[in-house]
Amino acid sequence: MDTTSCLRHFLILGTKASMWCEKHLQMTTTSVEEYQEENHARLFFQAFLDSLSFSSTTISALTNSPMFEEKELMLIVENFILRQLNLTKASISEMKRFHSIASEVLKVAQVVLDAAIRLCRAYAQDIEWASTEALTNEDEGSTADGRVNNMAHVINIITCAIEHLYDLGILAASGGGSLVTILNISWKGVVTLLQLGKGVLADKINIGDFILSLISLAIESLRCAAGVWSSSSFMETLAVAEAKRTFLPIKFYLINAVRICSQYPCQALLVYKEIGLCVLMISTFGISLTKESHLKAASEVLAEFLEPTSFLLLLTLINSDEVKNESKLQILDWLFTDASHLSSMHPEEILNTCTDSTTSICNRIFTVTCDDMPRARTLMLGRLSLFLNIIKVAPDLKEEIVLGISMRLKCLLDILVNAEIYSSILVLQIPVLCGSGTTAELVWNPLFPFILHALKTFMVVAALSPAWGEVESFLLANFLHPHFLCWEIIMDLWCFLIRHAETDMINDSIDRLLSLFKMMASSEPALLPGCSLRRMARSICMLLHYAAPSTIDRVYTSIFSDDKSHLAYIMYTALLVEGFPLTSLSDNLIKIAHQRILSAFFGFIENSVNKLGVDNSWRPYSSGVLGVVSMYALSTVLQSLQISSSDLDDKNFSRVLKFAVAVIHGCQNATNGSDKDQLSKLLGQTLEIISHTNHLFASDEMEEVILELHKLFAAGSSASETWLYQCKPALASFMAGLSRMQMAEGDGSETCSAVWELFQTLLRERHWAFVHLALTSFEYFAARSSCDQLWRFVPPDAALSCDMEAGNEAREDQFMSEFKGFLEKEAAVLTVTPCSKQLSLLEKEGLLLKETIGKYSNIEAEISVQGIVEITSDNHVKKKRKLPDGINEGMTLLQSGLRAVGDGLALWKQQSDDSKELQDELSSQLLCLEGVISHLVGLADSV
Repeated sequence: MDTTSCLRHFLILGTKASMWCEKHLQMTTTSVEEYQEENHARLFFQAFLDSLSFSSTTISALTNSPMFEEKELMLIVENFILRQLNLTKASISEMKRFHSIASEVLKVAQVVLDAAIRLCRAYAQDIEWASTEALTNEDEGSTADGRVNNMAHVINIITCAIEHLYDLGILAASGGGSLVTILNISWKGVVTLLQLGKGVLADKINIGDFILSLISLAIESLRCAAGVWSSSSFMETLAVAEAKRTFLPIKFYLINAVRICSQYPCQALLVYKEIGLCVLMISTFGISLTKESHLKAASEVLAEFLEPTSFLLLLTLINSDEVKNESKLQILDWLFTDASHLSSMHPEEILNTCTDSTTSICNRIFTVTCDDMPRARTLMLGRLSLFLNIIKVAPDLKEEIVLGISMRLKCLLDILVNAEIYSSILVLQIPVLCGSGTTAELVWNPLFPFILHALKTFMVVAALSPAWGEVESFLLANFLHPHFLCWEIIMDLWCFLIRHAETDMINDSIDRLLSLFKMMASSEPALLPGCSLRRMARSICMLLHYAAPSTIDRVYTSIFSDDKSHLAYIMYTALLVEGFPLTSLSDNLIKIAHQRILSAFFGFIENSVNKLGVDNSWRPYSSGVLGVVSMYALSTVLQSLQISSSDLDDKNFSRVLKFAVAVIHGCQNATNGSDKDQLSKLLGQTLEIISHTNHLFASDEMEEVILELHKLFAAGSSASETWLYQCKPALASFMAGLSRMQMAEGDGSETCSAVWELFQTLLRERHWAFVHLALTSFEYFAARSSCDQLWRFVPPDAALSCDMEAGNEAREDQFMSEFKGFLEKEAAVLTVTPCSKQLSLLEKEGLLLKETIGKYSNIEAEISVQGIVEITSDNHVKKKRKLPDGINEGMTLLQSGLRAVGDGLALWKQQSDDSKELQDELSSQLLCLEGVISHLVGLADSV
């Protein structure tokens, strides 16, 4: 009927009826005897339902005819809406007490809530929103503009509706699955109404409480799931459908929190710590799930459903135009600048962290507070993951955020140096969502490459913004980072820069590194292994291997041009010893480098021979000579430049071999441990040079070198000293080169006898590395030498002569058998045809694999059979009872309808990108519906 003329009376009637129902509802639930009488309860419940239905109809009438005529009428409307929402909330909270009409109450309550939301939207559209300052003195009605009172009236109604919907949302979240529809309509209503009159409602409602409640609901649900999955009794493999059913409500809470934050970023800023903690908890929990194979489905669903949504919750704040830059940086500071303590944990704390069970880890994740977060070791992997996700989306961030992140890159290294973290990222694989929309695909990626990819993405973005200066400073400051993994990451980023940046940027970066290199060389002239200068040189040489030839020429010219400067000589030597890419220089510079290196090499050995001949206490590092390091650098370069006989005259032949003899004498006469160590290294490099210079073996001075080596290694008392072991690998290379000499094999040949005994010394070594070196050397010598009496080179107590089964008994045939096997293995490396023994081993392994697969196939077949039929003790198939046709037909229709809705939704997503939020919401509800229908079908099949 038309209620336009008498709606005031219906509002008063509805208000009184709601008050009466609410009063009697309280009496009914107090178990007073007269209110428990059956007839009275039936009449009251009917009146209660009629009152709710009357309320929804009246609210709909109000929606069609807004009443803004007079203040008294507006107060009646406000009071009416308040009473209806109170009654609705009371009915849902006490619904469990009257089971007979619970479903009817639920349906009517939904209608009332929906009508209230539509009323608020209609009222909001019929007024012009003013500023909050215009609402002064509204209670006295002293303002001139009637719209101000209208606006105050509408604000009161909307505020009341939002607060009641919020309370219902909290109530429905704890009410279980029976209140899913109330949960959905309440929180959606809150989000919808908060969009109305944004500037005014922010002062009337505590938005932060709404966000905190949603976050708390999400965290509590995660805590419950973690408690179940991490318990010792839960060992079965979690199904994807079960994980989705668990995470869908949590995603619902997070989505609504994101929507509220996007509408009210300044109000959400007040609870940024709670938001950040929620995101960290979800990231950490996701990584902890990847460590358990039976929870792989949960980790995948979390990466697909929760992690992107929770990350969007934080991204909404730090990328909002309404939030000041100072506040954004404050969020980044709280999340990422207090990580230096992580590298200073006590060893016992690290051990306890590494040995904790999954159960205790999950419990600790969800018990961390905002005050504890900066020092919470449990969330370290989550902080790492969050940092990587932020820098991965750097192309979508504003310039001030990119700059802020670039200033906090050190936090990433502070996290990585922790033992638990770097040991984890070397082995962990995480699920990563690649792509977007319908093309998104979940793939498992190793964590370490993911870190490198994220940092490289950030470098590309920062290179086009003011943040590049901070990034470059970060790369320079950590160029020699003491932690091995951090150094690897920094060097990978530098190599990426050298490979892909523009020439001007590369040259500028290289110039900065060279300036730092020169400063270090002036303050640290020594080139001891592992020193900062050597590490700096090694890093620069690593970069130059990826640089263009013009860049390498530029570096060589800038450092090596001033060969008279002592500082330049130090830098020159450091780069050579660490592998400067000389072969990548231009042809002209290669020739210049060739001549300079030869000149320096022969100048060095001549000076050293003179000093060794005069003073037996000579130290290779004295008198401004760089000694062992210089020799190592020169020997390495000489090998790579392939010195030919035309480069060395007879005088130079004599110099090299005289130097070798002088160094051997120095080793024999040295008494100081440091001198022995340096001279043994120098001898090793000298022997390496000789072994790679073929024409030196034809010199007459070579016999003297052999005899002196025999005295040092085979006949001398120092042969057993440990400091000589570091040059025995070079001795093996030298001995292999003796195959180029012509030797008389008679017993009277002193040189030949020395060679025999030197080989015997090598072959007696029982360390596996020396065994391999000695056999390799002897193999090369035996294959090319003119000597026929090779048995003289092998001692009876050679390492491979010992019979492993019989003990230490040495047998000649045992050595020959092992040596033959060694030769066969060496030959097999150069061939692609496997030997019969290898084929037999492969065949045996194939049979074992086939047998194992057969066992698993039989098990799967048995499981499949048991899943189809159930066998009774009498080997008869259990007969299933047939359901009524209506139920089966209904199940079929439900499944068909579900498929039709899914196909329609997929087609909508392909044809239109609009209404993205609505599409996502429909997808979420469709998944819930799919789970319910699947459960019903399962019940039907089990009957």
